[in-house]
Amino acid sequence: MPRGTGAVLAGAVVLVVNALQWVIAEAVTAAAWADPAYSYATNYISDLGVSQCGTQFQGRDLCSPLHSLMNTSFALEGILFAVAVVLLARAVEGRTRRVVTALAVAHGVGIVLVGIFHGSADGSGPGLALHVTGAAIGIVCANTVAIVAGSLRSLQLPTAYRVFSISVGVLGLLSEGLVGMSAGTAGVFERGGVYSWLLWSTVTGGLLLVRHLGRSRRSRVVENVAV
Repeated sequence: MPRGTGAVLAGAVVLVVNALQWVIAEAVTAAAWADPAYSYATNYISDLGVSQCGTQFQGRDLCSPLHSLMNTSFALEGILFAVAVVLLARAVEGRTRRVVTALAVAHGVGIVLVGIFHGSADGSGPGLALHVTGAAIGIVCANTVAIVAGSLRSLQLPTAYRVFSISVGVLGLLSEGLVGMSAGTAGVFERGGVYSWLLWSTVTGGLLLVRHLGRSRRSRVVENVAV
């Protein structure tokens, strides 16, 4: 394992838990929509956090009965992702650690803003501006973290992981850039920009934990043989 083993392991656990809580909260909140039904293809993720039922924004009818659950998940994700990546940054030193830490904190602040200020017509003005800005910062920073992580050797993960990490980050950024291409696919491309870092979190955390368990098992075998 890389230096700062305890912190890295804690960060790995938080990464996996954080991704799971987002996906579960999103699925539960989306399922609570009745009329109209929520569409993963056309609705933005942010629509799940709009507090007013019966409003319309950009041609989409909005009604999210469990908006408080999604907004809580947004804020929680921002905090947990920042904490996890700061812990993982213990595995590196110097400028890279500072860059990764800054990206993680910026992501955290951005997504917390998403949870506080919802994205709808009645939230126009400063609130909507903070929502959009926070989302943009959060998405760009999280995908950049994935790209930077893929360029590091200090995590001591396989080359295939490094290729995956860089690829998923780049694809996430490209997907987010295509969100405005069509109203019918806005939700798909937005999810491409968000699920990229959720997938990265799950894979990164999982690999670090599996690697640790494998090394611990080998250490026990060596100790038993020595005895």
